[in-house]
Amino acid sequence: MPASDGAGVKLKRIIGQPALPDLDPFLMLDAFGFDDPKAYIAGFPSHPHRGFETVTYMLAGRMRHRDSAGNEGLLGPGSVQWMTAGRGIVHSEMPEQDEGLMQGFQLWVNLPAKHKLVPPRYQDIAADRVPEVDLGGGARAKVLAGEIGGVRGPVDPGATQPIFIDVTLAAAGAARIPLPEGHNAFVYVFEGEAEVGEPGERLATGRVGVLSQGEEVVLGSKGGGRLILVAGKPLREPVAKYGPFVMNTQTELQQAFEDFRAGRF
Repeated sequence: MPASDGAGVKLKRIIGQPALPDLDPFLMLDAFGFDDPKAYIAGFPSHPHRGFETVTYMLAGRMRHRDSAGNEGLLGPGSVQWMTAGRGIVHSEMPEQDEGLMQGFQLWVNLPAKHKLVPPRYQDIAADRVPEVDLGGGARAKVLAGEIGGVRGPVDPGATQPIFIDVTLAAAGAARIPLPEGHNAFVYVFEGEAEVGEPGERLATGRVGVLSQGEEVVLGSKGGGRLILVAGKPLREPVAKYGPFVMNTQTELQQAFEDFRAGRF
């Protein structure tokens, strides 16, 4: 569904909206992709987080990250930022361009109760550190997190053992991709179209597919396409969330607001 965040950045909310409120351990997925500067130029000024991880994957454009732990990074095409908010961090993500296409994703990944108050951590990964793997059938994947085809992504995995890959499908090709048993997984098509499963179900550009349980997924395309495939170990814990904080109980949520107001982040 159409949405806006930050200081008015226009985006599409894929997970975290009424039709798909969440997919344990994933809390939210936003896609942004505009070449009109008015749709993104205000960016995401300083704001707090606690209790989960934010993942920003850039396809086009440039965005500057700064946070209260002293981290700074420039996200360019193909780069990824994986920030573990833990017990509390304040960060901003601001465009470093005033024209051209700004495109990418932001994913929120929940943390288990025992890790919600860990020290914040920031992983800034340039595009040249992201390996690419041949999946067969003319398909290739950039591996951001997890392991696919013996190739491990550069993101240091957390408790949810995430997999995050950017898959390019060739016309009339197909690939079988193994996934950890028990992980929840989804695909989101952002270019062309994809056939998912056996028999294949067609997903056009802008469609999300939530996968059933299994040990692998079959991806193909009649005309070629590109998608992200994301999977993670479900936490199966209660979730209490409001705005930028995600905890397990309403009491913990209230404490997060009190700690932020008191300057303890």
